[in-house]
Amino acid sequence: MSEVETLPLRLTHLDAVLDLGYRAFDVKAMPYTSWSLSSVAAHWDAQPDACWIARDEQGLLGFVLGSLSYDEREDWGYLEWIALEERARGRGVASSLVEHCCAALFAAGASRIITDVESGNAASAAMMRRNGFTEKVTVTLFVRPNPREHTGTASYSPQDPARSRLRRAARAGGGAAGPASAGSTGAGPLA
Repeated sequence: MSEVETLPLRLTHLDAVLDLGYRAFDVKAMPYTSWSLSSVAAHWDAQPDACWIARDEQGLLGFVLGSLSYDEREDWGYLEWIALEERARGRGVASSLVEHCCAALFAAGASRIITDVESGNAASAAMMRRNGFTEKVTVTLFVRPNPREHTGTASYSPQDPARSRLRRAARAGGGAAGPASAGSTGAGPLA
């Protein structure tokens, strides 16, 4: 096995991070929205010290993206995206990425850090528990499809709640928000 380095996310890592995210995240699984350059940029711009990659001599092994403020809680950190290449699983890479992200968020003033894991993703849930996360809130997402959607008579464009949240944050911070998306740690297994 080659040596693993954990490094701050840099521009030179962007292609590999985007590619891994596109392969790892099932963006069709609700309530997750989409993975895109905007997803990376929103975190990297807001909290660059909470965005990390791991690599070995073969290249990227995984990444984590976190930021301060979750919804209206400016004192909460959010570990939102984490993904690993298959060859990284079982080597402690995910735990190293989580530790680096959390240390940066706590240093920046987070009173706690939250993350979410898709209910069927036992490997990610176990990894989060091993890294000091506990289940605090249980929510069941109920979905009612629009019956007009099947007939093509829907009269509105669906709104991305993550994009709305980012726009609110940008307005509060005085910055401009372009199109943005959010995802979750729940999309890919991390054992």
